[in-house]
Amino acid sequence: MAAAATDAAPMPVPAIPKPPLRGGALALLTLAIALSTFMEVLDITIVNVSVPTIAGSLSVGVSEGTWAISSYSLASAIVQPLTGWLARRFGEVRTFTASVTLFVVFSILCGFAASMPMLVLFRLLQGLVSGPMVALSMTLLLANYPNEKKGMALALWAMTVIVAPIFGPILGGWITDNYSWHWIFFINAPVGLLAALVVWTLLRDRETPIQKVPIDRIGLALLVIGVGSLQFMLDNGNDKDWFSSPLITTLGIVALVCLTFFVAWELTDKHPVVDLSLFKQRNFRVGVIALSVGMFGFFGINVIYPLWLQTTLGYTAEWAGLATAPVGILAVFFSPLVGRMIGKADLRIMVSFAFLVFAFTTHWFSTFTAQASFGQLIWPRLIQGMGVAFFFIPLNQIILSGLPQHEIASASGLSNFFRTIAGSISTAVSVTLWQHRADYHHAVLTEHVTSARPPAEQWLGTLQGVDMGQAQALSLTDQVINLQAFTLAVNDLFLLFSGLFVAMIVLVWWARPPFGSAGGAPGH
Repeated sequence: MAAAATDAAPMPVPAIPKPPLRGGALALLTLAIALSTFMEVLDITIVNVSVPTIAGSLSVGVSEGTWAISSYSLASAIVQPLTGWLARRFGEVRTFTASVTLFVVFSILCGFAASMPMLVLFRLLQGLVSGPMVALSMTLLLANYPNEKKGMALALWAMTVIVAPIFGPILGGWITDNYSWHWIFFINAPVGLLAALVVWTLLRDRETPIQKVPIDRIGLALLVIGVGSLQFMLDNGNDKDWFSSPLITTLGIVALVCLTFFVAWELTDKHPVVDLSLFKQRNFRVGVIALSVGMFGFFGINVIYPLWLQTTLGYTAEWAGLATAPVGILAVFFSPLVGRMIGKADLRIMVSFAFLVFAFTTHWFSTFTAQASFGQLIWPRLIQGMGVAFFFIPLNQIILSGLPQHEIASASGLSNFFRTIAGSISTAVSVTLWQHRADYHHAVLTEHVTSARPPAEQWLGTLQGVDMGQAQALSLTDQVINLQAFTLAVNDLFLLFSGLFVAMIVLVWWARPPFGSAGGAPGH
C-alpha cells in the first residue's frame, strides 16, 4: 500500500480561477508574448542567410557553417514535445519566463562566439531553451484572454508565427550587410528581456498548478536519441547522398527503433514524459495530421521557390527574399478577420478554403517559365497569403477543441513538434526531389541536342557563327539546358504539392464539431 502510494503521482492542487485580463494589461501581455514569439521564430530563419558570412568570419567552410542552423533545429525539436511535462512540473509562467530569459543569455553568447565550435554549442543550448516558447506563448494568451476574444488571441499568435520566418531572411541579410553578423544575436537581448519582465510581472500570481511527477528517464532517453537522430539525418541526408552513406543509414535505423519503442513506452508508462494519449481525441489527431501534411507542402514551397530564384534565375538573396515576402501581406490582413470568425463558421470550410487557395496558387506557380518576370512571380505569392490565415488559425482551433485547459500546453507542444518535423522532412524531400527531377529533365533535353534535330543544329550553327568555338557553344547550350531542367523540375514539384493540398481537403472533413471557443473547453 505504501509503495503504491509513493508511486502514484501527486495530484495538482486546483487553482482558484482568476478573471481574464482586460484593457491595458491585456494589450501589454499580448505585445510581450508576440515579441518573444516573433523573436524565437525569427531566429530560426535569420541565421540562414548569414551562414556564408559567419563561416568566413570564423575561418571555416560554408558546410561547417550550416551547423549553426542544424544544432539549433535539432535541440529545439527534442524539447518541443516536452512542453507539457515542463509546464506541469514547473508551471507555465515560470517555464515560459525562464525559456525567454535563457534564450536571451545564449543569444548574447552566440554573438560573442569566437570560433565555430563555440557558436554551435551556444546555438545548441539556445535551441534547447527555445523549445517551449512558441507552444506556451499560445497557451498563456488563451488562458488570459476573455472567452469572447480567444479567437482573436489565436489570430494574433498565428500572425507572429507566420510573418517572422518570412521576414527573417530579409532582416538577417540587411543586418549582416550593414552591420555585423553578431548583431543578429544581440538584437534579441532588449526584446527578450522586456518580454520576460512584462510576462512575469503580469502573470506571476496566475501560475498554473505544479505537479511533481517522477521523471520518465527511459522515455526521455528514447525521445532524445530518436528525435536527435531523425533531425540530424534530415539536416545532413541530402549532402551525404542519403542512404548510400553509412552514417545516414545508421541514423535512420536508430531513429526508427528509438521512436517505435518511445511510442510503445509512453502509451504504457504511468508518468509519460509526452502525453501521447491526446491522439485518442479525434479532432486532435485529424488536426495534427492536416497541419503536418499541409506544412510539408507549404514549407516545401518556401524552400524550393527562393532556391530556384537564386541558383537558377540569378536572383540575389535580398531580391529572392522580396519575391517571397508578399505572402505575409494578406496573411496579416486576414488573420484578425479569421480570428473573429472562429466560433461563428464551420472551421472545416475555412481550412478547405485555405487548401483550395494553396492548390490554386501552387498550380499557378507550376506554369511559370524561366522567363517569368518579378511582377509575375509575386502575384501568386501574394494571393497565397490569404490561404495562410485560413490554414493556421482554424486548424490550431480544431487541434485544441474539446481539450481541458490543463492539456493545452501538452497539445500545443506536440502540434508544434510535428509542425517542425514536417518542415524538416519537407526541406530534405523537396530539395532531393528537385535535384532528381532536374537530372531527369536534363537527360531528356540533352537527347534532343543532336545533329539529327534541325533546331539543335541551327542553334549550334548560330552560336558558332558569332565566332564561338564548338566547346564554348556546347558549354553555353549546357547552361541553357540546366536552366530549363531546373525550372521544369520546379514545375513538377509545385504540381505535386498542388495535388497534395487538394487531397488534404478530404482529411479535414474527418474532424467533428463542435469545435468550441479558441483555447479548448474549460477544465473539468
